[in-house]
Amino acid sequence: MSDRFVKVGIQRELHLEWFEQAARIHGSGISKKDARQEIYSYLDSAPGFATPPSLQSKTYIANALIKSWIDPEPELVQLRNTAFSLLQEHAVDRTSVHWCLLGAAYPFWFEVAAKIGRLLNLQDQVTQAQVVLRLKENYGDRQTISRRARYVIRSFVSWGVLKDSAIKGSYEKITPVPILNYSLATYMIEAALNAMPEGKAALGLLLNNTAFFPFRLPVLRGDFIAQQTGCIDVVRFGLDDEMLKLKD
Repeated sequence: MSDRFVKVGIQRELHLEWFEQAARIHGSGISKKDARQEIYSYLDSAPGFATPPSLQSKTYIANALIKSWIDPEPELVQLRNTAFSLLQEHAVDRTSVHWCLLGAAYPFWFEVAAKIGRLLNLQDQVTQAQVVLRLKENYGDRQTISRRARYVIRSFVSWGVLKDSAIKGSYEKITPVPILNYSLATYMIEAALNAMPEGKAALGLLLNNTAFFPFRLPVLRGDFIAQQTGCIDVVRFGLDDEMLKLKD
């Protein structure tokens, strides 16, 4: 099993604009080494900093951008290529494209989102403490969990998918963005499967995945999803239930 499923990974608040730049760098076709230097240069004057970032901060950020866009794990290369193709379409929701690619590269991103989405299904606001408590059930009581979760939550606020409430450390939901592009919706399902160690899940659970709390996916059939992408199999069980799994 890839260590991306157990590593927390994200070591800095991340801004959406940085991922747009990483996608552009990927499109330029330069090497991983040159891409890292390009990212470092970009971050010197990039939005999202009160003061110029330190070399360590740039390294942490560059790692996330490279693992998502420039040099993903071998099993995620096709997903990255699909993401890049989707960004070339004018009507696609760009936030969801980056959201899902990052979530596949760093499943911790999706895990934090899933905890928040589940809580927001039950209440109007969510606190960082509530999220961290639930994360420790999965990742153990590591000292890094609280800090890394805060980086992810602050990233969500920066991306505009979560709002600060009047109470410090408490957050409010936004109105979910409807995903109208079926190719994008299929890509999101594929990304979710890639963020699961077993690489499979019931279709109903995928379409209602709380890690997608900022978005609203359309109703899709398993056969349609399988036809859209060549890397998902459909297994039927019961009368109307469908299981989707990544091909070996």
